[in-house]
Amino acid sequence: MTGGQADPRTARTRAKLRKALLEECALRPLGEISVAALVRRAGVGRATFYLHYADLEALAVDACADIVREAVDALHAWRGTPDPVTPPPALPAFFEGLAPHAGLYRELLRPGGSGPLGRVLHEDLRARSRAERALVGAPEPDLIASAVAAAFAGVLADWLHGLIEATPAGIAQRVWRLLVSLHRTPLH
Repeated sequence: MTGGQADPRTARTRAKLRKALLEECALRPLGEISVAALVRRAGVGRATFYLHYADLEALAVDACADIVREAVDALHAWRGTPDPVTPPPALPAFFEGLAPHAGLYRELLRPGGSGPLGRVLHEDLRARSRAERALVGAPEPDLIASAVAAAFAGVLADWLHGLIEATPAGIAQRVWRLLVSLHRTPLH
């Protein structure tokens, strides 16, 4: 794969495969989707699929990578001093936007925040949180970043699985207050 993702053909093929997967997942769970059905819907060959992805789970995580970016951006969508009570508008919007593919997210993000999407979410959120804490000289950037990433991934997963009952706006407000309190916890 010379050129990797910079190659427009590669980008187009991956986009077709992601779109086809999301369309298939709207009809049935990921575990019931075959590579044959997916490549037929995408209009590509089976060998092309395997050139880009090891398996359907790898494609699914790639297709859901936007949720990770949206979550990280939503949690960091404030400037200055964050309001400890009211989340940034991007956070409730993030939770509202999960409905169309909630079934797929539940398959990839298991209760407690584990699973392949949970790993990606945890890594990206931890890195962003750590960098921001380190930039402003906040204490314990590694510890707090790990706690924020684990808390958010766990709450998100448990909410998606119905273990926490709340509306999207309600869970956004509750998780925001939780994360703000983690950032403000005295550590000495």
